[in-house]
Amino acid sequence: MVSSAAMAIRIVEIHAAEKPDALNTEWFIVENNGQRPFSTRNCSLTVSVKGKKKRTQLGTMEPGFTLAPGQKVRVITGNPGRKAHGKAPEDDVQNYNLFLNASVLRGGGTVLTLALRSLPITKATYDPDAETGIADGK
Repeated sequence: MVSSAAMAIRIVEIHAAEKPDALNTEWFIVENNGQRPFSTRNCSLTVSVKGKKKRTQLGTMEPGFTLAPGQKVRVITGNPGRKAHGKAPEDDVQNYNLFLNASVLRGGGTVLTLALRSLPITKATYDPDAETGIADGK
C-alpha cells in the first residue's frame, strides 16, 4: 500500500523542449505537499496519450531522489553531458536527469504518470496552452 505521504506528491509544471534535440529544456516539476519525505527510488515513469490505452514505460528511477516536505525537483528528459541536449534551467529547484535520448512529451494530451509498484503516485496531462503546462491546472 502506498503511504499517505506518497499521495501528497504532485506534478505541478510541465515544460516542452525548446527545440526537438534540446532535451535538457524538456522537464516536469514534482512537488511534495506532504508532511514526510518521499523517495522516488524504484518509482517508474510512464507516458501515454489521453484517450488511448497504450502506455510506454520510460524506466525506473535509479537511484531516484528524496523529496523533503515542501520541496520541488525538476525531472529533466536529457543528459547534462550532451551539448546537443541544450542547457538545463539553473535556479533554486534541484535538477534530476533521466538521461533519455528522445522526447517524453508527445504533444498536447500527453499523460505523465509516476508510479510505485504499479500504483500511481501522481499523474498530469500536458497542455501546451496552459500557464503551467498542465491541463485543468492540476
